[in-house]
Amino acid sequence: MSGGKFEDPKFWSQAGGHYHSVAHLFTTPFAERAYAEARVPEGSNVLDIATGPGALAFVAARAGARVLATDFAEGMVQRVSALGLQNVETRTMDGQALDLPDASFDAAFSMFGIMLFPDWRAGMSEMARVVRPGGVGCVGTWKNPRGAAATLLLAQVVSRLFPEVEYPEPWGGLVELSDPGRLRSALENVGFADVRIVEETRDFPVTPEMLNNPDQLFSFSPVWPVLSQGQRERALQIMRSDGGVLAVPSTALIATARRLHSIRM
Repeated sequence: MSGGKFEDPKFWSQAGGHYHSVAHLFTTPFAERAYAEARVPEGSNVLDIATGPGALAFVAARAGARVLATDFAEGMVQRVSALGLQNVETRTMDGQALDLPDASFDAAFSMFGIMLFPDWRAGMSEMARVVRPGGVGCVGTWKNPRGAAATLLLAQVVSRLFPEVEYPEPWGGLVELSDPGRLRSALENVGFADVRIVEETRDFPVTPEMLNNPDQLFSFSPVWPVLSQGQRERALQIMRSDGGVLAVPSTALIATARRLHSIRM
């Protein structure tokens, strides 16, 4: 999937408090697992690429790192900055062309960010470029190419109810990096080695209150805009049928790797 609102930083900036409050809570356990897997020494210089709600930046800061949190959406950066953590600096910056020196970080992370870049390969290359030799790179992506959380729930319901609906093409990076073998190769191709990939699964809770505002809940779903009003109402009816909270199991692939002394480009 390419083009449209998802490549527009204004869309992400305008996602507002709902995205930050919900996404931060959901993504924090994944960020904690990623940081634990990376084994970053205290006091390290850490880069968070496409920080979004800032979950990884906060985990790293609490662990004693000096963090630069970047995102191409100024609104995202402002919300992270507003929380006022002393050892977290923020800058608005495109992860496909980082305005940062070579080999300037001990570790770089992108949790569910690079997978959405229009040119995700450029995002991988830039991550490798700014990590010092012997440093760590870490990428988190979803195992299911249709994503996670509410987006995955809607895709599953629509596939069951309306198999005739043509599902929009997912983001190229989300599809490519959902496969562990291709994720490993992508990191190795930009100069990382010793790639380790683990899975982490967490439930995303969809409450009845969330379903009362489906345009907001499914604002990141590529299939919601293509459904008719009748199809939307039927899908929501199914989701509301038991009257309780829907738990959506969402699995991430978390890849950590060591930066080689020379980069193969």
